[in-house]
Amino acid sequence: MELFNNLALGFGVAFTLQNLMYAFIGCLLGTVIGVLPGIGPLATIAMLLPATYALPPVAALIMLAGIYYGAQYGGSTTAVLVNLPGESSSVVTVIDGYQMARNGRAGPALAAAGLGSFFAGCVGTLILAAFAAPLTELAFKFGPAEYFSLMILGLIGAVVLASGSLLKAIAMIVLGLLLGMVGTDVNSGVARFSLDIPELTDGIGFIVIAMGVFGYGEIISNLGKHESERQVFTANVTGLMPTKEDFRRMIPAVLRGTALGSLLGILPGGGAVMAAFAAYTLEKKTKLEPGEVPFGKGNIRGVAAPEAANNAGAQTSFIPLLTLGIPPNAVMALMVGAMTIHNIQPGPQVMTSNPELFWGLIASMWIGNLMLIILNLPLIGIWIKLLSVPYRWLFPSIVLFCAIGVYSTNNNTFDIWMVAIFGVIGYLFIKLGAEPAPLLLGFILGPMMEEYLRRALLLSRGDWSVFVTRPLSASLLAGAVLLLVIVLMPSVKSKREEAFVDD
Repeated sequence: MELFNNLALGFGVAFTLQNLMYAFIGCLLGTVIGVLPGIGPLATIAMLLPATYALPPVAALIMLAGIYYGAQYGGSTTAVLVNLPGESSSVVTVIDGYQMARNGRAGPALAAAGLGSFFAGCVGTLILAAFAAPLTELAFKFGPAEYFSLMILGLIGAVVLASGSLLKAIAMIVLGLLLGMVGTDVNSGVARFSLDIPELTDGIGFIVIAMGVFGYGEIISNLGKHESERQVFTANVTGLMPTKEDFRRMIPAVLRGTALGSLLGILPGGGAVMAAFAAYTLEKKTKLEPGEVPFGKGNIRGVAAPEAANNAGAQTSFIPLLTLGIPPNAVMALMVGAMTIHNIQPGPQVMTSNPELFWGLIASMWIGNLMLIILNLPLIGIWIKLLSVPYRWLFPSIVLFCAIGVYSTNNNTFDIWMVAIFGVIGYLFIKLGAEPAPLLLGFILGPMMEEYLRRALLLSRGDWSVFVTRPLSASLLAGAVLLLVIVLMPSVKSKREEAFVDD
């Protein structure tokens, strides 16, 4: 009964004209960003963080959340129509989606992606609403030792679930932790690793790293390609609705993708990208029916399952953020930044101290999912036109917007140069095949880990055994060790590498 009362409060907040408008702006922006290749929700949210200063906290978070799950929808449009994943979680949708478009079945492919996303988004939001309160109760049992152990588990989870080399993922985490150490020590007030540069005594700005590594890095990478590689070929879209046979095959795939995505979204380091890869791998392992198109040749299950999984993962990744204050992926780390801007401390106290924000955000996700299905199915023609904007016009406007955004945070030109430096670093990461998302998690969690480690040791008077004598902390550390052992087993290692190969 309490859940219904809370949801009623949430819908009351979400249904105000202002919040509906910002939900729509977020969903529209997210869809556009998903459709445009090589930008992604991470760079967009990073660019728009300064713009949220002037907004009320609820409206700001509703808009940023809309951008995140909206990009999961939009990414499938370019993946199907032009063989370009507009968003990283749409990489696997390309494999069968584009083949369906080439076979003249772009309509059913886009409908499968849209309907699968809508169903999974609604289920993910329902799980978030149902499990938020019990998890918040659990969060109140967490002390400094438990939070430190949870963050260790989160970082190891990010390493395990990052695509590509384990060694590169560990290197990214460590680099993120080191960058998080730059600035003034909270306890002693001594400047650390600031290289005698006054601007670095306050530390490196989160927005600076996010914009540089993800925004500018991606732009430099795209400019490094020949113009012919950036030209867009559009497929003809005729007839939107899948056949009865398509629905019969789609529905179990969507259910499997939703279940897998919901689970992986909650895990630290999981989220939409891993969920999409895992769902596609699972479908490939599921036996083909007689007369069914093989995977890689235009199988509708290869579109429906990953799209459902990435949307469910996008919704449930809000659970650890809102209940424990721990960002499970890079986009949620940006949401922590947005909450901090508005003087909201992410964690279990959000539900009790700010229920309008908590339940309003959850209710807005249902409304947002409905908006997205309306935006994505009838307006496909408009998205195709957006794809034809030449990149030479697109990238200068992104660079300018980034520069204005980062300057407006501190009114400091030093930050603009820092973004440029991190842009080059981001480009090097792309060239080296290193996924930069773990770096952002390490950067966010590093200072928090240090704070909780010191606090736990102060309370235990320097006794390190506090981390293993407290049952909850010991369980989390055991989980982290177990994750490491499992991923280092030769059989699991080879399967993990196989899961990230799109054939």
